[in-house]
Amino acid sequence: MTHPSEPETQTEPAQLKFLRRLVTTLTVIMVGGVLVVIALLVIRLSQDKAPISSPTLPEHITLPAGQVAQAVTFGAGWVAVVTSDNQILIFDAVTGAQKQSLQID
Repeated sequence: MTHPSEPETQTEPAQLKFLRRLVTTLTVIMVGGVLVVIALLVIRLSQDKAPISSPTLPEHITLPAGQVAQAVTFGAGWVAVVTSDNQILIFDAVTGAQKQSLQID
């Protein structure tokens, strides 16, 4: 019989002890994984990269009368403009001269 001032001690079941160790191990592994991901992101994003040149529009692009540009995309040596009347107009990237016109059905 225990004395009233002494706390009662219980033995921990083996399955509960295993579960506690498993949770602790998984927590340590997750924290380590998060630290590795953060370290890799910092390393990857801080590497010197060649500067990416942004595309430039030609000095002047003249759309046919009544057409409004809806989208613009850039390629090697050309600029494409999608107009409000479902046409794709291809312009030279340097001179701005129209090279081709495609109708979208």
